[in-house]
Amino acid sequence: MSSPPPARRGFYRQEVTKTAWEVRAVYQDLQPVGSGAYGAVCSAVDSRTGAKVAIKKLYRPFQSELFAKRAYRELRLLKHMRHENVIGLLDVFTPDETLDDFTDFYLVMPFMGTDLGKLMKHEKLSEDRIQFLVYQMLKGLKYIHAAGVIHRDLKPGNLAVNEDCELKSPDVGASVSVDIWSVGCIMAEMITGKTLFKGNDHLDQLKEIMKVTGTPPADFVQRLQSVEAKNYMKGLPELEKKDFASILTNASPLAVSLLERMLVLDAERRVTAAEALAHPYFESLQDAEDEPKAQKYDESFDDVDRTLDEWKRVTYKEVLSFKPPRQLGAKVSKETAL
Repeated sequence: MSSPPPARRGFYRQEVTKTAWEVRAVYQDLQPVGSGAYGAVCSAVDSRTGAKVAIKKLYRPFQSELFAKRAYRELRLLKHMRHENVIGLLDVFTPDETLDDFTDFYLVMPFMGTDLGKLMKHEKLSEDRIQFLVYQMLKGLKYIHAAGVIHRDLKPGNLAVNEDCELKSPDVGASVSVDIWSVGCIMAEMITGKTLFKGNDHLDQLKEIMKVTGTPPADFVQRLQSVEAKNYMKGLPELEKKDFASILTNASPLAVSLLERMLVLDAERRVTAAEALAHPYFESLQDAEDEPKAQKYDESFDDVDRTLDEWKRVTYKEVLSFKPPRQLGAKVSKETAL
């Protein structure tokens, strides 16, 4: 059995939870943070700035065309997103020296101290803190929605918060209004300290939702995709819309008014992120200049059918063409993100 070739110049190897990592030498003190179906994440310290970063290693990104397509899309999306409330890419690198050897690449992002789920468990959030966090979430959403991307998986455990309680959105990845609904649920949970709609299954949850929002108009039921949900809703008694203020007992009238516009069961009548940001609830924070819109993200590159070798080639090109964000020299400014 021959020993593996030495690490690439400027790189070093380390085993982290039974996986071989080979990273740039500037990233020191690798510590496992977590792993999922597609990859693992370590924290590290960027020795040039002293900043803590998160490094993600995708798990065998080129094991199949599907994995390769997913890896490519994640890389292009992260390269595209440059907004203080969306986790952006600080660096991407591969230890492999040529396209023929190319099997792995690593994504480097700002390290976020905690997530919203943990924050909510540990402390009761004040009204202005809730206002600030929801504003940040909506700003991130307005930006990624303008890019034509939908988050789809917003829940407290997926939202990263740093020490200053600023927020970044996790991996961007249904319709735009699903995100608004999720933000409404999170906001209500921050205000009351408990989950707004607890259900044993999705139909049961639908009933819990309608106990608050009331029975939606018939045209909404007609538009439902699921026959099961359609029949279920037709069989339910008419439910009156509840006064949100009675459920959110300690919320300000403006918070209640915003939630009434976000938690509308009919997505076509629900506010957009941009409309929500203009709501008087955020008056003290509003700064339209500070709400940049993204350039439209071009998905046509991602949806092409390519062979595995072609996916490798285009991904390798994306890795090599990465330019780090300008502020890297200084301390990365607002460490907020959705």
